[in-house]
Amino acid sequence: MRNTRSLIMLALAIVLAFGAVVVAAQWINAQAAGNTAKVAVAQLDIGLGARITPEMVRLTDWPANAMPPGAISDASALASRVSRASIVRGEPILESKLAPPGTQGGLSAVVPEGKRAITVRVNDVVGVAGFALPGNFVDILVNTQEEGMRNQTARDPSISKIVLERIMVLAVAQESSRDETKPKVVNAVTLEVTPDQAEKLDLARSVGTLSLVLRNQVDPDPSKTAGATKASLLGKEVTPEPKTPDARPQAPKRIAVTAPQIKVERIEVIKGLERSTQQF
Repeated sequence: MRNTRSLIMLALAIVLAFGAVVVAAQWINAQAAGNTAKVAVAQLDIGLGARITPEMVRLTDWPANAMPPGAISDASALASRVSRASIVRGEPILESKLAPPGTQGGLSAVVPEGKRAITVRVNDVVGVAGFALPGNFVDILVNTQEEGMRNQTARDPSISKIVLERIMVLAVAQESSRDETKPKVVNAVTLEVTPDQAEKLDLARSVGTLSLVLRNQVDPDPSKTAGATKASLLGKEVTPEPKTPDARPQAPKRIAVTAPQIKVERIEVIKGLERSTQQF
């Protein structure tokens, strides 16, 4: 009788404990559900300028108190949107990384408002050995001759000067995706510039040869250089230019001629009390 009562109490305790576990689990799940929200994340890597399809997106739970700004919770709102930046797998798809609705795919969707895309021809040296990748910043260096010095032999007119700074690379060749695993040597690089910079770049490549100078992405400071010439390269002082002779005919100089002086001799003659002077 006593054993039966003990078994009943033990069974009742087990049932109550199980019920408490179930209730606690439901309460924890309810609390967790109230602190999370659905966020659209990339199900696979999305390249720059790619059109987003439903297969590229999935919804996942995200802490409500750590929701990234511009996060999208409705997967249908991403239909036919175009990415303006590379999105890796598992990364939240933010509004700042998407082109405006209705934008067509391609590189034109990546160009910001007020900017232009211009392509320059490069080689394995000019293109920084293939290390100038989409998303990097470069400076544009031009090697040309100073205006007004080409016909003078006293000084070498060659000069190398940085004409544009902190220009972002949009694409290399026909690829706008960024692969940081290895460099890629191409024959053309597309740059993001303003209309004023596009005019300068077009003039620079017509008057000389261009080179790309890779720079640190977090370095916004401009460089103030006067350009490198042959004299500054070799550490020589610039010699003054020789004066060219005047080709105009000069009037003959007038020579003043003075008349010769005649020596005059004077003799004093005395006759008695009279005195006179005669000149010869």
